[in-house]
Amino acid sequence: MIRILAFLAAVFALGLGFAWLADRPGEMLVTFNGYQYQVSLMVAAVAVVAVVAAVMIVWWLVKALWNSPYTISRYFRVRRRDRGYQALSTGMIAAGAGDGALARKKTKEAAKLIRSDQEPLIQLLDAQASLLEGDHEGAREKFETMLDDPEMRLLGLRGLYLEAERLGDRNAARHYAGRAAAVAPQLAWAAESTLEDLTGRGDWDGALKLVDAQKSTRQIERDAANRRRAVLLTAKAQALIDSDANAARAAALEANRLRPDFAPAAVVAAKLLFRQNDVRKGSKILEAAWKAEPHPEIAELYTHARPGDAVLDRLNRAKKLQELKKNHAESSLAVARAALDAQEFSTARREAEAAIRIDRREGAYLLLADIEEAETADQGKVRQLLSKAVTAPRDPAWVADGVVSERWAPISPITGRLDAFEWRAPMERLGQLIDGHEDTPEAPVPAIAAPARPVQERAGTIEHTAETPGTATEEKTDDRAGEDHVTPITAAAFAQVPEDAEAVEPAQELTRLPDDPGVDPDDAADKSTRRFRLF
Repeated sequence: MIRILAFLAAVFALGLGFAWLADRPGEMLVTFNGYQYQVSLMVAAVAVVAVVAAVMIVWWLVKALWNSPYTISRYFRVRRRDRGYQALSTGMIAAGAGDGALARKKTKEAAKLIRSDQEPLIQLLDAQASLLEGDHEGAREKFETMLDDPEMRLLGLRGLYLEAERLGDRNAARHYAGRAAAVAPQLAWAAESTLEDLTGRGDWDGALKLVDAQKSTRQIERDAANRRRAVLLTAKAQALIDSDANAARAAALEANRLRPDFAPAAVVAAKLLFRQNDVRKGSKILEAAWKAEPHPEIAELYTHARPGDAVLDRLNRAKKLQELKKNHAESSLAVARAALDAQEFSTARREAEAAIRIDRREGAYLLLADIEEAETADQGKVRQLLSKAVTAPRDPAWVADGVVSERWAPISPITGRLDAFEWRAPMERLGQLIDGHEDTPEAPVPAIAAPARPVQERAGTIEHTAETPGTATEEKTDDRAGEDHVTPITAAAFAQVPEDAEAVEPAQELTRLPDDPGVDPDDAADKSTRRFRLF
């Protein structure tokens, strides 16, 4: 647009100039070689412009002819380069699609048209084609060749890192990742692998430096960097708590400053302060963490801040925590435990039941069972509470990658991932899935019909055969209707027994199972009046 405006301005200026000359008539006299040439001023100006234009055209033609060899060679060179880049583009697309044959073909074509030192992507395409063909050894050699080129060094390290991961060589993978992280800490894959290596070896200072480098390159957000620093500083404090108390205290206090709501940092910081008799500052740290998120370790350390305190003093400190976070299950459980130690059974029972109403879980029922055992020693109620604890949801714990731990750890024992442990309830038990609600009414149990009793079982029973008019038919009908109905034995029926009749041995009593309650004596007496056996 600016060039168009400049061209129009020049044309406008020339027009104004010629118009100005046309308004002012005059003549120009030129003497050359004995001749005099007299022309008007307007004609002379036009002639000068024409001569200048002609000179410029002639100069352009001469220059074009002089540079024609270079121009022709440049045209073919550009055309060759365009074909090479087209082949390179097609090969990269084929490598991404998994077409190894086409990727290798385009690699050779691009290498003929473009020199590899001019275009490093040819080396990448060559390595990708080798991977697609299954030539991992050749691909590793190509990646190692890239390490000599500063422009391709990170790409070679990335390729060697992935090959080491594929082979399962964690040491080699972390070595390549460490070299890449030293040059470019903004690379996420290199930084994360190096961070896992440093934390796995317990090099907390090196891990902190790497996190600072990630933060400076804005690879991670500020909150995430502060969280990682708090975790690393807490781990450092735990490692130095017995060897260097001052360094551990400094690390723990910095971790607590970065994340006041992080319970492990608050616990280790308060523990170190309590060891140095700074109960006031340690209690403030625990109170701030308790307000953010109550945790049983905080309550345990807070109530036992002074070892010489009486049980009632501990109960009062637990009640102070409860005032800071009301209507929370952990607050009620903390008071209940302290009240149980102080033998304030009514307070302990009330708080434990309140915790169950707020958050029904296993630990509350177990605590209530301990209270019942200490106060009444009623084993029936204790067993009832223990059975409820079995089916209740589990208490929160530190969980990472399926591993449940009673204590917090900075890294996962399975994957080595930093800050993997979370304070949450583990997976539910199978019993909880079946009996999720204890107050749910039981479904009616369908009645099972008893099998018919064999006829041979009545072989030893002598039934009355005398028929009384009007009642014989009814007795027979009743006998057929129910096998348990037996006609009473009279003296007349007993007299009809032949003298040569063989006595019937009593049936052997079946061996009773251990959990068989047996036959009630009253039921046995009733049956004896309905049957007659010969002994």
